[in-house]
Amino acid sequence: MTSRLPAQTAKVFAALPENLAERLTELRHLILDTASENAAVGPLEETLKWGEPAFLPSATKSGTTIRINQHKGQEDLYALYVHCQTDLADRYRQLYGDILDIDGNRAIIFRVDEELPVDAVRHCIALALTCHLK
Repeated sequence: MTSRLPAQTAKVFAALPENLAERLTELRHLILDTASENAAVGPLEETLKWGEPAFLPSATKSGTTIRINQHKGQEDLYALYVHCQTDLADRYRQLYGDILDIDGNRAIIFRVDEELPVDAVRHCIALALTCHLK
């Protein structure tokens, strides 16, 4: 599943270097596709939080918000962020610490010039979008 880019997200992406916007678009599609594969997640609300594209499972409240953006203003880095008061970053580190760059308690950092490790990232997204389910 891929959906049309909302105007507010398009505006954020347009302000970034083209290669970075392309990577964030790829990550956005992976988030939407992963959500669509799990009926418990339901539709995602796509909005901006702190000026960053954010994805919330608001209908089901099955998980936490995921945000994506350039990382700390660096043109060669982008990130997937989760709520810092969850244990998700620790879980990501335990599962994928050898292949993902986990920053602190909220971010997975990616390099623009490297391929996205799709399977690991898809699993991390699924964990975030379902972390409130019993």
